[in-house]
Amino acid sequence: MQISFQIGSKNFVLDQDKAEAAFAAKKVINGRQVPYFNILPLKYQWAYDLYKTMKANHWEPEDIPMGKDIEQWRDLKHVSDVERWIIRMGIGYFSAAEGIVGDNVQHVVRELVTAPELKLVLGRHAHEENIHADSLLYMISSLGINPHECEAMFEDVKSIERKNEFVNAISRPLRRDLNMTDPANQRLLAKNIFAFGQCMEGTQFYGLFGMVLSLYRQNKFPGIGQMFRYTLRDESNHIELFRNLFMDLVNENQAIWTPAFKEELRATMAEAVALEKDFISDCLPVNAVGLSITEFLTYIDYIADRRLEGCGLAPLNPGVKNPLPWLAEMMDIKKEQNFFEGRVTEYQKQSALRTTSDDDL
Repeated sequence: MQISFQIGSKNFVLDQDKAEAAFAAKKVINGRQVPYFNILPLKYQWAYDLYKTMKANHWEPEDIPMGKDIEQWRDLKHVSDVERWIIRMGIGYFSAAEGIVGDNVQHVVRELVTAPELKLVLGRHAHEENIHADSLLYMISSLGINPHECEAMFEDVKSIERKNEFVNAISRPLRRDLNMTDPANQRLLAKNIFAFGQCMEGTQFYGLFGMVLSLYRQNKFPGIGQMFRYTLRDESNHIELFRNLFMDLVNENQAIWTPAFKEELRATMAEAVALEKDFISDCLPVNAVGLSITEFLTYIDYIADRRLEGCGLAPLNPGVKNPLPWLAEMMDIKKEQNFFEGRVTEYQKQSALRTTSDDDL
């Protein structure tokens, strides 16, 4: 079908059939390649909706005052060595991990997907990882921690080194020219998306999140706690982004969704859980300051099974219960105001963009 527009002496003819064929050619990978960034018409509506949600949640580290944190960090009588160690481990690990995630998003996944709206939301994801990395720098400089200590933790704390190598080893094989019509390479990408979204951001981040937010509940390190809450809200969106991307990739490439591949993904999660439990034991070497090692280890089992089931995979520990129900409440900050002059944390704007219907060109 063609639509004509007569403008003065010129006649413009738009080919709707051609436009609809271009829409149908949109795919997660191996889709229509174009030299321009035109997200319309939207095929992956969830990606654009999530992009708008992520943008609405924008925050800046400098908006959060650190005066109380600095005072507590210097208070040798009322802040224990264990509490300081948890903060050091949090800052040390995440200052590396956020960069690893952002680099993989930008230089692996975003390079391989072909639909523009997917590239759009992945670009926002990478930007948020930059904000998270910046927030760690803000914490380090505020507390006066020697940055070389954080650098040394990547190599000298073996549980951090092993966690970082776990995801780097999954990212490394994709950093080359690949034929993405090959099912073996499609599985590499699917495993990457699963590992970074569900294993790393979705599971391996959560033990330490819980520890820092436990201190926050006790009115300790409120600035750091607030930044971790904002980061955790962002991570929830990242997990959903990579879950949807994984599911669409599998749906469009059913040949890779074999029983053997499903078990490979479950084994990947099991390895991630084991690495995280070692890390938790290093973060919290003794039950102290109202925190229980056992609860955090069980929480990782609970979170891991949620991630697996969300991707259509069987759990590793069926029936495990959440030992930290308060953590879900700590994540709900949609209506909370910022510390900075009572400014609302969400920057909501009305979206005028919608999915194109069959009646639209």
